[in-house]
Amino acid sequence: MLKVDNLGYASAATILFQRLSVIITDLVLAYAVKEFCLTLPKPSIYRREEGMRGWSQPGFILSILLIANFGLLIVDHIHFQYNGFLFGLMLLSITRICQDRTLEGAFWFAVLLNFKHIYVYVAPAYFIYLLRTYCFTASNKDGGVKWTSFSLVRLICLGAVVVSVCALSFGPFIAMLPQVLSRLFPFKRGLCHAYWAPNFWALYNVADKALTIGGIKSGMVSGDILKQKASMTAGLVQEFRHTVLPSVPPIATFVMTGLSMMPSLLHLWRYPGGPNGFIRSITLCAFSSFIFGWHVHEKAVLLMIVPLSLLAVQSFKDAQVFLLLSTVGHFSLFPLLFTPAETPIKVCLMIVYTCFCFLSMESCHRSIKHSFSLPYLPLLNPIDTMYIVGLVPLYVYCDIMHPLLGLSKQLAFLPLLLISVYCSVGVIYSWLRLYSNTLKRGDVKVELSKQD
Repeated sequence: MLKVDNLGYASAATILFQRLSVIITDLVLAYAVKEFCLTLPKPSIYRREEGMRGWSQPGFILSILLIANFGLLIVDHIHFQYNGFLFGLMLLSITRICQDRTLEGAFWFAVLLNFKHIYVYVAPAYFIYLLRTYCFTASNKDGGVKWTSFSLVRLICLGAVVVSVCALSFGPFIAMLPQVLSRLFPFKRGLCHAYWAPNFWALYNVADKALTIGGIKSGMVSGDILKQKASMTAGLVQEFRHTVLPSVPPIATFVMTGLSMMPSLLHLWRYPGGPNGFIRSITLCAFSSFIFGWHVHEKAVLLMIVPLSLLAVQSFKDAQVFLLLSTVGHFSLFPLLFTPAETPIKVCLMIVYTCFCFLSMESCHRSIKHSFSLPYLPLLNPIDTMYIVGLVPLYVYCDIMHPLLGLSKQLAFLPLLLISVYCSVGVIYSWLRLYSNTLKRGDVKVELSKQD
């Protein structure tokens, strides 16, 4: 099992080991969820209605949203990965910071980052928040940082924690560090993964494809150009150049990701806003990296869904964004499970989890009055509802009609393209909604006063 060149090896003992290791490490997630739920305000601040039941309390709802998360279930327990364990470390880090145990929170995040470097997506939020709230010990009356309050001792302590973890992790490989870094950041794999993540580049690729087809039909683009360049719709992990639109180098994605993060980081620096402001910034950094990053995997959508779950049980506006993102983001993972035997499993799990999300959010924020007159899903407006309902005919076509029409060989990549493009609209819209909520100061106080 441990031989790298032993391709195709499989045994009952190996499968048992993989499954048990995933199940056991999920205990880290369960512990972290329990610890975070203890930091939630008492239910009375959300609603003091008579007859409130335990199942509608934020702590219970959040426990189910995280431990029974649809994406984690299918990715870890069918796809054999350890994302639940990693998100457990992330939640534990967030929890310790919420409890003012800053150095411990920094330690767990450093451990997490060395377990899987994809969490560098949210590292800027950690850096800004810890520098602003831990290394600077005071603020001015207007809320700005008091520069004279900077503590060099605290900065050294914080740096020592992070550096020591990284040194322990990379120390044994110091002689081959360039090779390690080249494998951590494989820019030669191309802009997009084999199955496009639902982000900005999915829309960009489709726009280039549409312009190419239109150009060929109009005679403005030579048909021979397709033979000279790798096709982005071949479903392969490779570098390719766009035909009409400018090709995208790695540095361009890096700059766009950084620029899209900047407003949230500046806002976090100016208005730290306590733990929830920190969690919002984490979510927005994950959004920016997912939407504009290089070679993003579709599973990275969980980096936004999980932290947004923490906010959804506390804020009506965040709950609205969560319902939209959770539904669309989890649906975008459907192509990961493509065998007929897995179809009823993924569909049933998705329906049950999504129904729980809507019903629990409705129960949690029942005191908020809706102003929509048309039929709508709980907490969503009619337009959002129509978009979510549109996932049903999309699924019917991609999983049922497309094979029946005999297009599986001719247009094999079409279902993946349709899912990525459709879901990318919902992901980007959710990002803009969350950004709008975040940049409006005082949203949390207004929501809590309404619910009181």
